Amino acid sequence: MTAPHGQFDGMDLEPSLHAVWGGVPDDLDVLKLRGDASTRSYYRVTSATAAPSSLIVMRLPADALKSDELSGAATPQELPFLNVQRHLRRLGIAVPDVLVSDLRRGVVLLEDLGDETFEARLLRSTRDEWVQLYRQAIELMVHMHQKAAARDADCIAYDRSFDRTLLRWELEHFREWGLEAQGLALSAADQQVFAAAADALVDEILSLPQGFVHRDYQSRNLMWTPRRKGGGGLVVIDFQDALMGPAVYDLVALLCDSYVDLTEAEQRELVAYAAQLRGVPQAALERAFWLVAVQRKLKDAGRFVFIDQVRGNPSFLPWFAPSLRYVGRALARLPHLAPLRELLERAVAGFPDGVARPEARTGFRLTP
Repeated sequence: MTAPHGQFDGMDLEPSLHAVWGGVPDDLDVLKLRGDASTRSYYRVTSATAAPSSLIVMRLPADALKSDELSGAATPQELPFLNVQRHLRRLGIAVPDVLVSDLRRGVVLLEDLGDETFEARLLRSTRDEWVQLYRQAIELMVHMHQKAAARDADCIAYDRSFDRTLLRWELEHFREWGLEAQGLALSAADQQVFAAAADALVDEILSLPQGFVHRDYQSRNLMWTPRRKGGGGLVVIDFQDALMGPAVYDLVALLCDSYVDLTEAEQRELVAYAAQLRGVPQAALERAFWLVAVQRKLKDAGRFVFIDQVRGNPSFLPWFAPSLRYVGRALARLPHLAPLRELLERAVAGFPDGVARPEARTGFRLTP
């Protein structure tokens, strides 16, 4: 869609485009891209007569500094995306270049990394190639964690953490949206079982080794950019929620990705590779992996329903059932959490491998 004079969809892009291109090209075109689970929106701006020929516009919501999730810290004074981007770039981690930041107008112009996510790369590769591709993603993750191990007072990630409050809030998020919002209210007895299991799970997670984590290191937040200037490879995006948490968390996000169906054998092989890179015992890392997988994937399942019912976006509902399949797989490796597994079997029809996709509630709104 042509965007005359730098105006499009209520945005005034002219000052930002002038800063990059020295003006607004006559052949300017703006295309709105598929949205993600956040309240941000994205556009690709192109011009055959400008260099670079394309840019990405990240359009910020009015309350860009506010999160609807707890973070264990006060509202930041700087846009988290810009803060963490600067930190990771300084550490030598591949992240998109920020070309212009115009927070007064609510836009940030970014380097265009193309359209090939790690997920897309997997889908156009043979299954035999997957393990090697995942090894590359794990190598980048371990490198990022090692480089970010030392605290940096200028980066907000080191002042936020997966503390008890946040971990428990995410589990309650599943109970509220993954169960109750679908008419699957727990009995008083099962509420007690859930609370006890959640408390025990959080206690174990808090006892695990901690460190810098991206928080959503999964296939749609890694871009495959073979033609990037200075060399191709994987580039990390969507890092604005980085914080201190279980060191295994990003590995769980990657290998229990709702959008990709990995077998347990593939997961265990890749966990072993991560243990080798980190120089830690495989058994210890694998147990931590399954513990965090229960918490993370319950949260994801609830979140997908929340995004539908509160934000009116049902596109994530197909990933509800895959999330719970990963929960079931993890619980099978953790016999001491049998009460939680039995509760889910009672509450969710078909758990873990035959769960149905929730019914979309498009147009229906609840107070967030």
